[in-house]
Amino acid sequence: MGFEKVVVVDGRGHLIGRLASVIAKQLLTGQRVVVVRCELLNVSGSFYRNKLKYYKFLRKRMNSNPSHGPYHFRAPSKILWRTIRGMIPHKTKRGMEALNRLKVFEGIPPPYDKTKRMVVPSALRVLRLKPGRKYASIGRLSHEVGWKYRDVVEKLEDKRKEKSAAYFEAKKKLQALRAKAEAS
Repeated sequence: MGFEKVVVVDGRGHLIGRLASVIAKQLLTGQRVVVVRCELLNVSGSFYRNKLKYYKFLRKRMNSNPSHGPYHFRAPSKILWRTIRGMIPHKTKRGMEALNRLKVFEGIPPPYDKTKRMVVPSALRVLRLKPGRKYASIGRLSHEVGWKYRDVVEKLEDKRKEKSAAYFEAKKKLQALRAKAEAS
């Protein structure tokens, strides 16, 4: 990633830990990063194994007063946010400022649906995981441990995809007309 004002990363098909490490490094260098479609992130290992790991994490709480933490985020975006936080010295001023440069979302909300989205090749599942290895989706994992908005996000994403498909068709027609006009 070169230095830009804001880098929008599409989380679809990325391995969560590898993506988090690349983003953490970028945040510490002063780059603003936005991650969209966090529900389509992947994690290596079978779904069942990852679910057991998450349940083990859920058991970790303060015995005398559980509201004192640790907090167990269920939303995919917050899971990614916490993963990145673990790779940043978040208790220092520098770390806090780095975390403030990060935004994470499920789906692709309005300001970012019209911007160019990047991928991180070093974190892509298809390039990093050996074919045949098992992997799990963070969206499904979140849904099964208590995230309530999977259906809502899916519905909004379907609506966004319809709109973008209509826009693309119009754009293709316009390009064809332009090419025809330039040819004659």
